[in-house]
Amino acid sequence: MKIMAIDYGDAHTGIAISDYTETLAGYSDTIHSRRQEEVLSGIQRLIAEHGVQLLVLGYPRNMDGTEGPRAEKCAAFGALLRQATGLEVILWDERRTTIDAHNILFQNGQNAKKRKKTVDAVAAALMLEGYLTRYGLADWAKGRYETETKASACIECGACEGRCPYHLPIREMMKRVAREFEG
Repeated sequence: MKIMAIDYGDAHTGIAISDYTETLAGYSDTIHSRRQEEVLSGIQRLIAEHGVQLLVLGYPRNMDGTEGPRAEKCAAFGALLRQATGLEVILWDERRTTIDAHNILFQNGQNAKKRKKTVDAVAAALMLEGYLTRYGLADWAKGRYETETKASACIECGACEGRCPYHLPIREMMKRVAREFEG
């Protein structure tokens, strides 16, 4: 299943989409618009393009855990997303993701002007990474992780079970990674 993380902002909305294995953020983008309907349209287009089945929307709580006006705005946008897409929307605590994204970009030599264009997509990827880690570990701990099913799925499309000549089955990828670490 592909999962989309959304860092909803006033002028820039960061998007990150997982791969079918629910382990990596494989795609990221930024929707540059102040108009809610344009942002919603862009998200719907990406959902259709990438086969997204779950939405994780950044929920900006205050540092003390309380909910302010931004959190209310995101919750309202989450309800709109649910209605427009028919998908489940999970509100995800996104405290510090934008600060961490700025730090990552700064440490990689991007100046403030360049950071402004990509920081929201990086923040969305950090949210997605947090969500995937949290729920991946929870599934593993509960014993619901279905290794055989996931290992025969395709990394790219998740549906071909390795029969697709253009996609690398997960089992083969795991073997290659293991060989690289051994050698």
